Amino acid sequence: QVQLLESGGGLVQAGDSLRLSCAASGRTFSNYNMAWFRQAPGKEREFVASISRSGGWTYYADSVKGRFTISRDNGKNTVYLQMNSLKPEDTAVYYCAADSAVITRATTVSYWGQGTQVTVSS
Repeated sequence: QVQLLESGGGLVQAGDSLRLSCAASGRTFSNYNMAWFRQAPGKEREFVASISRSGGWTYYADSVKGRFTISRDNGKNTVYLQMNSLKPEDTAVYYCAADSAVITRATTVSYWGQGTQVTVSS
């Protein structure tokens, strides 16, 4: 089992920045590909960004490309999501995800965090 705990969400204004963190425990962190997803009220959970075990490969949804950056620190068992130039449409609950395979879809994820709320006001 892998336990994931997100933090760093909050209420910000459009154009601001936030950094989300996800601390992992339970298994060897560097064995897992990691990702961030988000879910807005009334919408399906959508992919945001993914990172490989070593951090050498990343992949982003078009909606966040150039504004968000995913990174990881295997020494701290933590994955991050730096979010810049936030927009009201970025408002959602953000979830951390882990899987032994590369993550690009919610349906293939093995482990989920509990989520952290990000609200962007206009």
